[in-house]
Amino acid sequence: QVQVVESGGGLVQPGGSLRLSCAASGSIFSIGAMGWYRQAPGKQRELVAIVIRTGGTNYADSVKGRFTISRDDDKNTMYLQMNSLKPEDTAVYYCNADISRSALSAYREYWGQGTQVTVSS
Repeated sequence: QVQVVESGGGLVQPGGSLRLSCAASGSIFSIGAMGWYRQAPGKQRELVAIVIRTGGTNYADSVKGRFTISRDDDKNTMYLQMNSLKPEDTAVYYCNADISRSALSAYREYWGQGTQVTVSS
């Protein structure tokens, strides 16, 4: 069994910072691409940032220069450092990871339960 769990959300004032974490646990052989998505009330879920196994990253235009995605494969953990937060960053943030459970298994997509980020004064 594999679990993906986010942490680090909360309430922050505009201009503030938060660091989200996503930890994968269980029967894991290899983790491929990992990404952060978010969903604001009444809106569709959108990609925020993605990091691949080699460390390459990609960001939504709305967060470029403010958010930084990273991963620690020794800990099976991914991070999202969010700086200069704006009210429009308010959303539930979800972790997504492509995980293989053995050398003979294909990668499968796993989602976390989400963590709320609220940016408000």
